[in-house]
Amino acid sequence: MTEWLGVLMFAGALGLLLLGYPVAFTLGGTAIIFSAIGVATGSFSLNLWGSMPLQIFSTMSNYTLLAIPYFIFMGAMLEKSGIAERLLETIGILFGRIRGGLALAVIFVGALLAATTGVVAATVVAMGLISLPIMLRYGYDRGLATGTIAASGTLGQIIPPSVVLVVLADQLGVSVGDLFIGSLLPGLLMTAAFAVHVVITATLRPEAAPALPHEVCDLPAGALATRVMQAMVPPLLLILLVLGSIFFGMTTPTEAGAVGSVGAIVLAAFNHQLNWKALREVCDATLRISTMVVFILLGSTAFSLVFRGLRGEQVVTNLLLNLPGGSIGFLVFSMAVVFFLGFFIDFFQIAFIIVPLFAPIAQQYNMDLVWYGVVIGTNLQTSFLTPPFGFALFYLRGIAPPEVTTGDIYRGVVPFVIVQLLVLVTIIVFPAIVNFLPSLMATP
Repeated sequence: MTEWLGVLMFAGALGLLLLGYPVAFTLGGTAIIFSAIGVATGSFSLNLWGSMPLQIFSTMSNYTLLAIPYFIFMGAMLEKSGIAERLLETIGILFGRIRGGLALAVIFVGALLAATTGVVAATVVAMGLISLPIMLRYGYDRGLATGTIAASGTLGQIIPPSVVLVVLADQLGVSVGDLFIGSLLPGLLMTAAFAVHVVITATLRPEAAPALPHEVCDLPAGALATRVMQAMVPPLLLILLVLGSIFFGMTTPTEAGAVGSVGAIVLAAFNHQLNWKALREVCDATLRISTMVVFILLGSTAFSLVFRGLRGEQVVTNLLLNLPGGSIGFLVFSMAVVFFLGFFIDFFQIAFIIVPLFAPIAQQYNMDLVWYGVVIGTNLQTSFLTPPFGFALFYLRGIAPPEVTTGDIYRGVVPFVIVQLLVLVTIIVFPAIVNFLPSLMATP
C-alpha cells in the first residue's frame, strides 16, 4: 500500500500540473493530502514533518541560489537598456545583403543576448518587437521569421549565464561554474545549427528569406565600423565581466551575477535609459520571479519529504535501475520523459520534480553529472518551443502583429525543435563537446 501511495502521489501532482494548477501550491498541497492519507493508513509518520524546517533553512542558506535574482535582474535591466535594438539594427545592416541575412542577424544577436541576460522572455520580446516587423516588411516567410525569433530567444537556456543551469546545478549537486563552462560549446553548436538551418532554407526557398534592398544596407565604411564598435563593445565587455570572471576562477557565479547587475545598470545609464520608473519595474520583475522560485522550492521540499516517507523514491529508483539497456536505457528514458513533459509544463517544474529523481540514478550509473546536466539543459531548451505551452511561443504571440497567426508561429518552430533534438543527440554521442572545456580549465 505504501509503495502505491508514493506512485499515486507523483501521478496526482503531475496530473494537477497538466491541468494548469500553480506548481508551488500543487506540490505543497499534494504533500499535505498524501501525508494525511499515509497517516490514516499507517504508512506515514507525522514525525517526518519535524525535519521540514531544517530542510528549508538548509535550502535557503544555499549561496548558489543567490545567483538567480542577480541574473534575473541583469536580464530585466538589459531589456531596458536598448542594447538589443542597437545590436539588431547594426548586425542586420551587416548581414542584410545576403539572403536570410536578417534571420542570421537575429540568431547572432540572440546568442549575444543569451550570454548577457540568460532570460528567455527578455530576449524573445525584445527581438520580436524590433525585428519581426522588419522581417515581415521585407517579405520574409511568417513561419521562418517567427521560428527564428522564438528559437534564438531560447539560446539563453543553454548559453551561460542561465537561470536554468543555476537551478540544474543546485538539483544535481554540481558546481554552477562547471556547468556554465560545459554548456558553452553546446550553446555555440546550437547557435551554429540554427544558422545552418536558415542558410539551407534561404538557399532552397529564396522567396522565404530575401536580401534587404541595397539602399537599406548602404552605409559608408567608417560609419558602419563606428556603429559596429558602439553596438558590440558594451555587451562583449559585460560577457567578459560575467563569464570571464567565472571561467578563470576570479569570482563565484553569485558574485559574477552581482557584477553583471551593476554592469547592466551602467549600460542602461550610458544609453540614457536609467530612471526611477525603469528601476522600479526591473526590481518588481526580479522580486516576482525570485519569489516564484522560492515558493517552488518550498513546495518541492515538502513534496520530496512526503514522497520519500511513502517510499515512493525507492519504487522509482528500482524501476529506473531495472530498465532494459542499463545506463543507455536510463538515458533514453529520462530524456524522453523530460522532452514529453516539456510540451505541458515549464523547466522550473521539471527541474524541481523530475531531476531529483534522475540524479541519484545517473550517479549509480557513474555518469558525469556535469555532462548529464548539460544534456538535460539542452533538452529543456525544447520545452520553450514545443506547442501547446512553449513559453517562447506565448511571449512571441503576445507581441506579434495581428496578421501573424498562432499557426504561423507553431509551423515556424517545428524545424528548430528538430534541429535542437539533432544537437541533443550529437552531445550525447560525443560527450567531449561538453567535457573538453571543463577538463581544459582544470588542467594546471
